[in-house]
Amino acid sequence: MIETDDPREPVPSASNAPPRAAIPIAKLRRIGLAAGALALLIAAIGIADRAINERAVAQWTAEQAIPEVSVVVPQRGVTGTQLVLPGNVRAWFEAPIYSRVSGYVKQWYFDYGAHVKQNQVLALIDTPDLDAQFAAAEADLDAGRAKVNIAKAAMDFAKSTYDRWRDSPKGVVSLQETESKKAGYETALASYDAAVAGMKSDRGVVDRLRALEQFKRIAAPFAGIVTERNTDIGDLINAGSGAGGGTAPQLFRIADVHRIRVFVEVPQAMSAEISAGMTADLYLPQYPERTFKASVATTARAINPSSRTLLVELQADNPDGLLQPGTYAEVHFNLPPNPHVLTIPTTALVFRRSGLQAAVVDPDGRAELRSIRVGRNLGDRVEILGGLSAADRVIDSPPDSVENGEPLRVADSPRPARGAEMASSRQ
Repeated sequence: MIETDDPREPVPSASNAPPRAAIPIAKLRRIGLAAGALALLIAAIGIADRAINERAVAQWTAEQAIPEVSVVVPQRGVTGTQLVLPGNVRAWFEAPIYSRVSGYVKQWYFDYGAHVKQNQVLALIDTPDLDAQFAAAEADLDAGRAKVNIAKAAMDFAKSTYDRWRDSPKGVVSLQETESKKAGYETALASYDAAVAGMKSDRGVVDRLRALEQFKRIAAPFAGIVTERNTDIGDLINAGSGAGGGTAPQLFRIADVHRIRVFVEVPQAMSAEISAGMTADLYLPQYPERTFKASVATTARAINPSSRTLLVELQADNPDGLLQPGTYAEVHFNLPPNPHVLTIPTTALVFRRSGLQAAVVDPDGRAELRSIRVGRNLGDRVEILGGLSAADRVIDSPPDSVENGEPLRVADSPRPARGAEMASSRQ
C-alpha cells in the first residue's frame, strides 16, 4: 500500500483493480418485495392446486360410491315357452278280471306280459257246487215238463167230458151233473196252468245256471297284454269283484296299450293356457334320450276343489309299446306366445316385506321400487301381469340395500378414471 497525506482518499490495491460500485438500498428493497410476491404467488398456486385435487378426489370418491347396476328391458310375446308338469301314463283300456262263479282254478293259460286276443280263454274254473245245482235244475225242468203233459191230458179229458154233457139233449142229463162236469174242467185247467207256470220257473232257473256255467271260462274282454296274474291252479275262488270289503281276488289284469292316455293335474293359475289340440313332449326316466309326442285330447272342464287343479288328458300312439301303464312322465306343454304379457328374469325380482317388487332406473338415474304382479314361473324368467311397461329399465340382480331415490350408474355408462380426472384438474 502507498501511503498518502490525505486519509480520506482510498488506497489502491497492488493489483490496480477498480473499486466495487455500491448497490442502492432502494433497489435492494424492490428486489426483496419482488421475491416475496413471487413466493406468495407460488404458495397460492400450490394451495389452489391442492384444493382442486382434493375436490377432484372427493368427487371421484363420491362417484365411485354410486352402485353400478345392469339393466334389462322386459320382453313381450316370448315364443317357445313351455309348461313342465308331472304326468301319469295309463293304458287305452285297462280292466281287472274277476270270477263270476265260485270254485277252484282248474287251469290258467297266460302269464305276465302275454298278448291275448278278445274273448280268448285265460283260465278255467272248476265249479262242483254250480254243476250240481245245474243238474238238479235240469231234472226239475224235466219233471215240470212231465207234470205239464199230465195236467194237459187231464184238462183235455175234463174238457171233452164237459162238452158232451153240455151238448146233450135236454132231459138226458141233469143240470146239476152238467155243472159238476164244468167245475171238473175248470179245475183241470187251473192245474194245467199251474204246471205250465212251474215249468217256466224251472226253465228260468236252468237258463240262469246255464249262463253261470259259461263263466267257468275266464275270457279276455278285449285284446291286450296281461299285466297281472294273481292266481294259480287249485286256488279257491269266490264269485264277485271284492268291492265293499269282499274277499274275491283279482285273477288277471288286461291292458290295451296300442295307444295310451296321460293324465296331468294343471294348477288353476295355468289352466286357461291349456286347450284341446295342444302338443306336448313326454320324457320318461327309463328313456332319457327319447322324446315322445302327445296331444291334449280333453280336460275335466272343472277345477278339483281339494287340489285346485284341472285334470287334463293327453293321448299318444304307442306302436312299439315303450309307453307302459303306470309310468311317470315329465310333460312339457308347448304354450303359444302371448304378445300382451311381459317377462323379466327371475334374478330381477326383489322380495320385500311389502310384497314382490322390481327395481327400475328412472330417467334421472335413480332407483324406483315398483310393486309387481307376477304370472307363471317359466324357469329362468317370470311373467309380469302388472307394474311394469316394455320401456322400463329393470335392474337385474339388484343389491339388497337398494332404496327409492338412490342414485345409480348403469353398467354400460363410462366410469370416470381417477388419474384422468386429476390430470385434467391440473391443466
